[in-house]
Amino acid sequence: MPKMFLLEVSYFMVLGTVFTSIISVLLLLAVSRQLWAFRWRMTRDRTCKLPLPKGSMGWPLFGETFHWLLQGSSFHISRREKYGNVFRTHLLGKPVIRVTGAENIRKILLGEHNLVSTQWPQSTRIILGATTLVNSIGDFHKQKRKILAKVFSHAALETYIPRIQGVVRTEVESWCASRGSINVYPSAKALTFRIAVRVLLGLNVEDDHLDYLSKTFEQLMENLFSLPLDVPFSGLRKGIKARDILHECMEKIIVEKLQQSQSEEYSDALDYMLSSAKENGNELNIQELKESAVELIFAAYSTTASASTSLILQLTRHPSVAEQAKQELVSHGFNVHSAQFIGYKNGNSLSTVVVPEGSTENQGTHEERNSTTETKPQKGFELTHHATSWPPDTMPATVEKRHYSCHQPYLSLEKLSQFHYLDCVIKEVLRTLPPVSGGYRTALQTFELDGYQIPKGWSVMYSIRDTHETAAVYQSPELFDPDRFRTKREEGKAGRFNYIPFGGGVRSCIGRKLAQIILKILAVELLNTARWELATPTYPKMQTVPIVHPVNGLHVCFNYLNSHEENNVSQKP
Repeated sequence: MPKMFLLEVSYFMVLGTVFTSIISVLLLLAVSRQLWAFRWRMTRDRTCKLPLPKGSMGWPLFGETFHWLLQGSSFHISRREKYGNVFRTHLLGKPVIRVTGAENIRKILLGEHNLVSTQWPQSTRIILGATTLVNSIGDFHKQKRKILAKVFSHAALETYIPRIQGVVRTEVESWCASRGSINVYPSAKALTFRIAVRVLLGLNVEDDHLDYLSKTFEQLMENLFSLPLDVPFSGLRKGIKARDILHECMEKIIVEKLQQSQSEEYSDALDYMLSSAKENGNELNIQELKESAVELIFAAYSTTASASTSLILQLTRHPSVAEQAKQELVSHGFNVHSAQFIGYKNGNSLSTVVVPEGSTENQGTHEERNSTTETKPQKGFELTHHATSWPPDTMPATVEKRHYSCHQPYLSLEKLSQFHYLDCVIKEVLRTLPPVSGGYRTALQTFELDGYQIPKGWSVMYSIRDTHETAAVYQSPELFDPDRFRTKREEGKAGRFNYIPFGGGVRSCIGRKLAQIILKILAVELLNTARWELATPTYPKMQTVPIVHPVNGLHVCFNYLNSHEENNVSQKP
């Protein structure tokens, strides 16, 4: 009996010890969390009578960073519903005030250099570099923006369009030639990376090396928003390593360009940048040019790929919208005349030539019409990179033909400006799925928003997506409705800051016109060339942090509009 009693006593003592330990840990956590919240309450401006915004600062050191990364868009939605349009939190090592609403955002965006200053997370500033436009402030920002303005001028955009269209056309053709489905988001990222490298930077890079640079840049992007801990195997260290590889590549190209004699003709963004810097009395050093080159890729890469993916998603979801946009192209004569592509199989290679049907001003010169269009082959074919010189009627008898038809509009700024409904479609895509959910600023002085104080030194994160979703000017904002931007309704003009996919004020996206051009060209090429359908039973959910993209990808099957002959041939053994 005594032994049994002692065992019971021991059991209860152990149980009591465990219970006491658990209670102690919970109390310690609760106290530490309260001390952490108190620490930030003490940073309020005591000269201001207004309270801090409501909200939670999360756990010591980490704040609510992990909640934000795991919950995505639902993190901000749940807290906005609980605390209102202005609430406080702690993300990526900084206290943050999250802001929604046109009037609140107007005050922030127009208060640049006065109330607020741009503020990206520390990891972003380290990886992209101090001389980039996104990280510059004050007079240096104004000077930098003035230099880059020429890169996105009317004249520059006009020179980019033919090459952009060539890259986009090649990509769309490869999607149509594929026998399986295409995962659109990674394909769109590959497309925008090629546009950035080959069109904007004018780099003549072999495909293998381009793939390597693309993967390296993807590693940079994956670690752009990471904890600011420069230790082995950390996200920041990986991002820095990727940046250094890209800088090394860029330096070789830049040195070669600087050694070349400058001509009056400009072919790429680096040419325009160097010219603009000289015109403004500046000489950009190698470090500035390397950082600017990577920043140009950054500006054209994920956000444009995100918007391109969202465009295809919405056109797939809403076939009536796609049909209406296509009819607009027809009304401007852009898919009346088709061009026949003939794929030549000779051994293990596949090349294509364009054989125009009819002759119109939109079909270009004889040399343009008969140039080879690089196309990814179907299964069993190896891609060649040299032009095919066989006219169709003199093609060797040993060569197998594959036919498909494709409309061939030749675009310019003037022609793109004629597509008003397509403008509305792209605006609605950017309203419903803005690539970037918001932006960061730092309060230069204490100011008021929605009855709360925004203390000097705190980070401010304004929400583009939430503002679009909650703006009262939009009728049924949950619906995808391009007509809301037509002249009769003009919902987008009812308050400037109700629609801000490209930001606003002096920090508005300097490359927004280029992004819109890329989206328009992609839409034109798709509508004139392809028919497509979702390859999965349901549409994917969209993740919004840090860039809007489909969870598990957007898988779509593409085919040529007039592909019955091609389909019949592909079925042959």
